[in-house]
Amino acid sequence: MKIEKLTDNKIRVIVNSSDLDSENMDLHLLMTKAFDGQNFFSKMLEKAKEEVGFNTDGCKLLIEAFSSADGVLIFTITKYSSSETKNNLDTPRKKLKVRRKSIDILGKHAIYAFKSFDEFCDFCDCINRFSEFDIKKFAKNISLYMYNNTYYLLAKNINNSYESKKIFYSIASEFSNHLPFSNSFENKLLEHGTVIMKKNAVTTGIQYFVSNEKGYKK
Repeated sequence: MKIEKLTDNKIRVIVNSSDLDSENMDLHLLMTKAFDGQNFFSKMLEKAKEEVGFNTDGCKLLIEAFSSADGVLIFTITKYSSSETKNNLDTPRKKLKVRRKSIDILGKHAIYAFKSFDEFCDFCDCINRFSEFDIKKFAKNISLYMYNNTYYLLAKNINNSYESKKIFYSIASEFSNHLPFSNSFENKLLEHGTVIMKKNAVTTGIQYFVSNEKGYKK
């Protein structure tokens, strides 16, 4: 289990199959509404408190769960303070609720909107951590544009037969908003947007803006 602190109020937890086995957990049950993960997530939060100082006492929590094609789970946990809990940090934590996001198989093209360039870099960093994912097998043409102070990642001719494609969809949905693809919006980006990275946006982002710990093949 790997825990990363994204902000003071948000962490990302990556859980692999061996982590689930050690807890006698089943991936398919975990991603169903029938699963009551109170104990599992309580342990996760205690570990986050110890390792990265993420203290959730007296906070409301939003837990979003994503699953990749190879069985890796990515949890994004956000904590919120409320007027009822600010003055009493010893308030018992309420029963946790998990929001599970299903990942639909998209079409041949996709557009993702990032609020900032830093969020795009965080996306590249997360993609870079999955050694089994090959961006070149996912799509050969991925460009980054800036339009109206928003960064748009345009993926063309996606290989829907690529088995690990859900890794891209899972991570992209964490850092950006997926937009319905249309030719008119693509033309607007091409005509009025500023090209930041052409064709190889993700590999370029990893090469120049991400610490290449895993030895990504550019």
